[in-house]
Amino acid sequence: MGVWGERMLHLLVLEYTGSPERAEPYAAARADFLERHHREGVFLLSGRAVPAERGGAILVRGVDRAAVERIAAGDPLVAAGVARYGITTVDPGRVHPALAGVLAVDSSRVRG
Repeated sequence: MGVWGERMLHLLVLEYTGSPERAEPYAAARADFLERHHREGVFLLSGRAVPAERGGAILVRGVDRAAVERIAAGDPLVAAGVARYGITTVDPGRVHPALAGVLAVDSSRVRG
């Protein structure tokens, strides 16, 4: 994967394609999906939007853009057609010291 993919962050913003109720049958499979990627260390955080009807967000690290697109496509909500992701890839330019170790950035990027 190389250093480039290692330091990339990806913000996945989930949006329902219809009513959020359409996602309910996939809740258990989605929980498994989230837990698996958190255990692997790929998902740094995940959560519902406020209000929850707006969807949710996931912060991903340590994979390149192609891998994060595959991960997003594997979300049970996306596979079922009840949601979709917008993906924004970020190369961290300035990082708070509390995140420097987690993101494995060099000291030239640390601020604060």
